[in-house]
Amino acid sequence: MQAYTSVSGKVDYDLESGEVLYPGLSPAENQLRWGFIRKVYGILSFQLLLTTLVSFVTVFYAPINDLLRGNSGLLLFVIFLPFLFLFPLLKYQQKHPHNYILLGLFTVSISLTVGIACANTSGKIVLEALILTSGVVASLTGYTFWASKRGKDFSYLGPILFACLFTLFLTSMMQMFFPLGPTANAIYGGIGAMIFSGYIVYDTDNLIKRFTYDEYIGASVTLYLDILNLFLTIMRMLREGNN
Repeated sequence: MQAYTSVSGKVDYDLESGEVLYPGLSPAENQLRWGFIRKVYGILSFQLLLTTLVSFVTVFYAPINDLLRGNSGLLLFVIFLPFLFLFPLLKYQQKHPHNYILLGLFTVSISLTVGIACANTSGKIVLEALILTSGVVASLTGYTFWASKRGKDFSYLGPILFACLFTLFLTSMMQMFFPLGPTANAIYGGIGAMIFSGYIVYDTDNLIKRFTYDEYIGASVTLYLDILNLFLTIMRMLREGNN
């Protein structure tokens, strides 16, 4: 790690070395924050791996697939099941081991909905959506870390993204009464993908600068939902565009 000595004699990080997260962060805080970030991405990796496994089983294990497709009441319950675990998870996110147990249950429950969405989509489109999502997440994450090192701040995106997300939610509710055509659905999916791409930048910036060290569960859940929603909206856009 490169460093330089200021006029006052204090040793600071060299911003060009790639070690410091953002200007003005002390070496001790920088080290603690990097440890926190590694912990969050470790939890996030576990969530994504678990989601992949559960989705794979949901898609290719015929008894589960047939059960979910043939029972609309059970399907509706599965869709709302993640909310039953999300609120206790956020309440007990700092209480071990309850936080990890609830995190696992929440991840499995939401993975079932992802599996159902994948089961109703062709394998080619699912693979395309997965590749696109991976590329977008990696590039946006790298860009946010790069921009933070140079003093850029993305906190202003919060109100803008919330307003866009609320409008997107209202539009989805309207579709229950006024269904959109394939072209409009593809556009809707594209707009949703842009919104959740913005959320990845915004929440990664919060991870670097604003989440406290005991909010590792909340930070991982936030990024996890951003990535899943991005994947689902891209998949919807590709599916409707293909139609």
